[in-house]
Amino acid sequence: MKIAVDAMGGDNAPGEIVKGAVEAARSGIANILLVGNELQVEAELAKYPKLHNLSIVHASEVIGMDEHPAVALRKKKDASITVATRLVKEGEAGGLVSAGSTGAQVGAALLGLGRIPGIQRPAIAMVLPALRGGKLMLDVGANVDCKPQNLLQFALMGGIYANRVMGISDPKIGLLNIGTEINKGNELTQAAYELLAAAPINFIGNYEARDIPSGEADVIVCDGFVGNSILKFSEGLIMSLFSMLQAEMARSVRTRLGAALMLPGFKSIKRKLEYEEYGGAPLLGAQGVSIVCHGSSRAKAITNAVQMAVQCLSSRFVDQLGGEIDQRVATK
Repeated sequence: MKIAVDAMGGDNAPGEIVKGAVEAARSGIANILLVGNELQVEAELAKYPKLHNLSIVHASEVIGMDEHPAVALRKKKDASITVATRLVKEGEAGGLVSAGSTGAQVGAALLGLGRIPGIQRPAIAMVLPALRGGKLMLDVGANVDCKPQNLLQFALMGGIYANRVMGISDPKIGLLNIGTEINKGNELTQAAYELLAAAPINFIGNYEARDIPSGEADVIVCDGFVGNSILKFSEGLIMSLFSMLQAEMARSVRTRLGAALMLPGFKSIKRKLEYEEYGGAPLLGAQGVSIVCHGSSRAKAITNAVQMAVQCLSSRFVDQLGGEIDQRVATK
């Protein structure tokens, strides 16, 4: 399988992106097409032994995080995310991975790959760490304003992904809300509740944010504004907790000795909570595999994102999704 990696996207590009791509190629999980400025990418690749399953596809431009995605996509026809998406569209790559502008990646997918029939808006589906495995939440940033029908489609896509890729039989789907009662929430969630309750899914009702780490839902549905806010808050909370733990453990000789004994356990917990362990988030609803990574992703996250892209391809998820979306439920 060939995976196109946007070498220029992200806060740590191209260095960490290239490093992660090299690790993915070295492990043999995929053939890698590094898309970006050839001279800059070659300079980074010179740090590593040459690999036969890694090559460069030149792209002369890059879309910055602070640029308006739609405007930049029109102006920068040779941007790395545009070129990577084109490789997928033309069959030169099976999927793509990028840590660049999320808006540009979503826009490039809509323009270059198109949408699966029956899906109005693609959604970013992120696996959140939980006490038992991971919880899939969507949307986490592609659509800040949604209609009830969009949330229904997110639920359909999330359920299929949880089943086909995550291996969860008959996944339980919850609607993120401020309370579990049927009449809770705003106009969006109340209208969406009725649609989800009538849909051919295992809908378990409204779901509170505090239950995400330990509750029974496998898939949590929300609009992108709420989802992205929860995602960013959880990242900040995890970092703050570990900073407080480090400060407390350094207060005295006794706490330092205790910390030394508990260090393996702390490291194990930290690995489970780090977003880098999951790599990235698939853009569900696009007519192709596109993995969205955190803007501050380092090498480990990129390597794992490539693995995620390979899993999506191996499971033929895009084909499965297109075949399973019920046209009678999805909006025309």
